[in-house]
This record gives sequence, C-alpha cells and structure tokens, in this order.
Amino acid sequence: MKQLQCIIADDEPIARQILESYIKEIPNLELIASCKNAFEVIEVLQTKAADILFLDINMPKMSGLSLLKSLQQKPEVIITTAYPEHAVEGFELSVTDYLLKPFSLERFFQAIQKVKNNVPAYPEISPSINQKISQAIIVKSDKKIIKVNVDDIFYVEAYGNYIKIFSDKMILTQQTLTEFLKKLPETFIRIHKSFVVNFDKLKLIDGNQFVLQNETKLPIGKSYRKMVIDKINQI
Repeated sequence: MKQLQCIIADDEPIARQILESYIKEIPNLELIASCKNAFEVIEVLQTKAADILFLDINMPKMSGLSLLKSLQQKPEVIITTAYPEHAVEGFELSVTDYLLKPFSLERFFQAIQKVKNNVPAYPEISPSINQKISQAIIVKSDKKIIKVNVDDIFYVEAYGNYIKIFSDKMILTQQTLTEFLKKLPETFIRIHKSFVVNFDKLKLIDGNQFVLQNETKLPIGKSYRKMVIDKINQI
C-alpha cells in the first residue's frame, strides 16, 4: 500500500513540529514538505504530487483559504487553525476536516481516517491501531514538544491557567483542566475541581481520599464523590 504524501503549511514553528510528530505516528503517511507560507506550498506542488495538505488559515502574504481557492487541482485538505469562524467557508471549499488548535493525536487520527475513507485503497484502520494511537498526547512545555503516554499518567492538577501532568515526571503546560480532560480516555475522571485521576492507577479509597498506586493521596471533592462511586461500581 502506497504512502500518502503530506504537506504542512503553517507559519508557526511549534505548530509544524506538532504536525510532523503526529504524521510520524500514523501508518502510511509520509511528509514531503513543511512550509512556512502559501508560496512555499505552491512551489512544492509544481514538482511534487501531494495527497494531503495540512493548511493553516492565518499565514503571512497569502491566507490558507486564498491558497485553497487558487489551486486548480487540490489534494485532500485538512484545515488546522485556532479560529473556528472560518469553518463554514472551509467546508464550502470542500475541505476534508477542520481541526481547531490545540488538537490531540486522537483527533488528528480521526481526520486522517476521513481521508482514507475517501480513497478505496485505504480501508478503515483496525481498532488495535486506533487504540494504540489514542494512548499518546502531545503537549507544549517550556518551548518543547513532549509526547506523553496516557497510560503513564497518574493524575493531572489544575494550576491557574496551566495544568501539571504527573507521570514519571511532572510536566507543566498551558491549558485548562477541562480542556485536557476532553483529550483523555474514559479511564480518567475528575475527583475534585483541581484534580483529574487515572482510575487505572487507583490503589484504594480512604474516606475522602483517592490513593494512587504511587502512594499519592488526593482529596475527593464533595460534589464529585458520587461520580467516583459510580465509576467503582462499573468495575
């Protein structure tokens, strides 16, 4: 089965790095160019055929949507942007998917599956691969791009406009606890306004304390206790 040739178009270096790391995680994807603006994309397409274009909207010199309108032969286009207001126009231009930054590897995978479903040679990826992909999340911390294995996370703590992710080390990243919880599988639940835990790491419940396998003790909020009990009853 041939590789799907991919081009990234984004003026932000960190955004390009995240997409590059995601592409490496998905079978049958090959990155052929990582571009900083629309004109670099046009130059690449003059000599290479692309199957997928990951396209940012707000770029200098020419916007992503303007580039899209100028292309006579378009690859499958996946918009990657922080601005939801362009979604309608994007889909009117027949984009395959519209990803709002920051997006998880699992959401990226779903967009790729839409591309592959449009191509008969690419059947739906097996659940085992889907499960593997959903176990990793990419976060930005101290100007670094870090891949976090979900299974290794013990808990996540709110810290103002940031969160602390605790696995074998602590990672500080700028996003809310609510936003991050949406990216996690169902094994993660909120037990307190400031804490989300990996239920697979539970050792015991001691009164109003959630004790993890690494002996960390976290408070169970009064309004979250029923949710914890319901989760236990599902086991």
